[in-house]
Amino acid sequence: MLSFSSLHLPPPKPSLLSLFPVPLCLPPSKSLIFTPRIKHMTTTTLSPLLQSSCSPSTTKANPKNQTHIPSSYDLKIAIIGFGNYGQFLAKTLISQGHTVLAHSRSDHSLAAKSLGVSFFLDPHDLCERHPDVILLCTSIISTEKVLKSLPLQRLKRNTLFVDVLSVKEFAKNVLLDVLPHDFDIICSHPMFGPQSAKHGWDGLCFVYEKVRIGNEENRVNRCKKFLEIFEREGCKMVEMSCQEHDKYAAESQFLTHTVGRVLEMLKLESTPINTKGYESLLDLVENTSGDSFDLYYGLFMYNRNVLEMLERLDLAFEDLRKQLFGRVHEVVRKQLFGKAESRKVVQENYSKGHLNGAAALSSGSKSVRFQGSAQTYKYEAENSSCSDDSSKLKIAIVGFGNFGQFLAKTFVQQSHSVLAYSRANYSDAAQKLGVSYFSNADDLCEEHPEVIVLCTSILSTEKVLKSLPFQRLKRSTLFVDVLSVKEFPRNLFLQHLPSHFDILCTHPMFGPESGKTGWNQLAFVFEKVRIGSEGSRVSRCDKFLDIFAREGCRMVEMSCAEHDWYAAGSQFITHTMGRVLEKLGMESTPVNTKGYETLLNLVENTAGDSFDLYYGLFMFNVNAMEQLERLDLAFESLKDQLFGRLHGVLRKQLFGSSDNSQDLSEEPSDAKFSQSSAALVSSSLETLNGENN
Repeated sequence: MLSFSSLHLPPPKPSLLSLFPVPLCLPPSKSLIFTPRIKHMTTTTLSPLLQSSCSPSTTKANPKNQTHIPSSYDLKIAIIGFGNYGQFLAKTLISQGHTVLAHSRSDHSLAAKSLGVSFFLDPHDLCERHPDVILLCTSIISTEKVLKSLPLQRLKRNTLFVDVLSVKEFAKNVLLDVLPHDFDIICSHPMFGPQSAKHGWDGLCFVYEKVRIGNEENRVNRCKKFLEIFEREGCKMVEMSCQEHDKYAAESQFLTHTVGRVLEMLKLESTPINTKGYESLLDLVENTSGDSFDLYYGLFMYNRNVLEMLERLDLAFEDLRKQLFGRVHEVVRKQLFGKAESRKVVQENYSKGHLNGAAALSSGSKSVRFQGSAQTYKYEAENSSCSDDSSKLKIAIVGFGNFGQFLAKTFVQQSHSVLAYSRANYSDAAQKLGVSYFSNADDLCEEHPEVIVLCTSILSTEKVLKSLPFQRLKRSTLFVDVLSVKEFPRNLFLQHLPSHFDILCTHPMFGPESGKTGWNQLAFVFEKVRIGSEGSRVSRCDKFLDIFAREGCRMVEMSCAEHDWYAAGSQFITHTMGRVLEKLGMESTPVNTKGYETLLNLVENTAGDSFDLYYGLFMFNVNAMEQLERLDLAFESLKDQLFGRLHGVLRKQLFGSSDNSQDLSEEPSDAKFSQSSAALVSSSLETLNGENN
């Protein structure tokens, strides 16, 4: 029986938006003004080279034709903030023949020298060189302070200022507020960095708004020359208002970084049974973990749209939890109030069978999971281009839905004899595939298949297994399951199958979507639970496994218990994130990053699976609950960091240096964001809002 004690739902969480009656965006100064949001991207008439870029579309230059750059094209560009990102941009600027100067609070003279950049510790010296373009590569948090520290009087009066911040309304207003009116302004955002663009910028988005460009021909040409730097590298040039950028970025960039940071807190690691979806999550963590918390906090603090996105993500996760626990509640109600034993559900039987497996595991402690049971399985036949009839099997697929048909195609292609049975009528699909279809289980079993492959759903497996007429099969028949959980079917087979039947528990870690272009290098996990010692039975098992080895699968022999432990941390987490993001109704934007594309692909891959499959991963994997709780705690911890730091900022503004609140660059030691903390932040924001009005 399931215990009620483990099924208590947490009290409903207060809405993040309800805690903040005013917009969560601290202005850089009292003169900061936001203009109304527009509904569409703006387009302007550009030179023929850039005219098509505003659609947006991609204009690609051929690198082979760029060996000679006329001197009239060269710009003198000063990079302010010569950290990782400034150096990243400098490499390309130098490679295109531009003159690059640099200034930073830290001494990066050695790095500058290695790149061919002139480095200045004193900003006065740099500004007296009269650069054509000032490129601000500072952090979001330090931008206003750095900009105000520059000796603007030493620059030419029409100098072009360009920022590359990840938020644009904030940057636009700071530049308009601080710079004299005779300076030109471009607000830009290269939607890539050293990690995502390590193989080049081709096809990556460069978003920009010409905030203020003088009418003189030389100033228009200078703006054009600067934008051409990115177009020549193959960037997708997107002209878009700063407001529109921030609206899209809240969904794409902030959401990507949030998911990446939550997953990073789980300390995800590669497993022997990685799926394509899990590999994409590992890549996402790698791409976002290199960015500082200051960058992430800046995305949160200076984009007025992100609080709504954070609230939607919070609600989506809560809704998924309610769905899962709601189903569990129904199961328990049936167990307690069902009118007959027949109404009891699969989990009761699983719970009984699982106790035996759990006891066996506990006797060896957790080390049982890590005793090197994951092994690479090799076959001589894998390298053979042909095989004789003795290698062919008669395989009966029970459950001929999408996955059963998916496997049948390959079985038939390898010339095995394939039979099928299902509760629904799939006779037409079977005929197209060259499969013999039976609508009666007795008829199928009387054909004496050598192998029975159960391709049923997790929830229906026990019911289907019990319904099969075992007495009509040969006594040594091999039973194989392909479920996404393994301890559950293993216990079912051992509990219900006669002892003279062989048992092989398997999990092809792919499906019709992820395996549509072939199975090469995709994981196939298996455990030989019970195989008779006779040569014919051992050979039959090997022949079945050889089907997958011939297709190039990565064959992983692993205990069912170890599989479920790894799967809870990889497959269940992958499906959980995919379903949470699906609830947000994510859509492609004109400014997708590589990370956001990863999330869109994840949603596409998991959305095709039924909720029953996901519920089965949760219900019948003893490790899934722990992973769900860890995911919840990681998300809460991230919110604590964000709001705790915001709380510190507001306390400083309200109480000044007399208060011992923490510095911006420090994280609160106990940043548990309670309702009382939220109330204080909310009231503080109201106070600041009143002052600015």
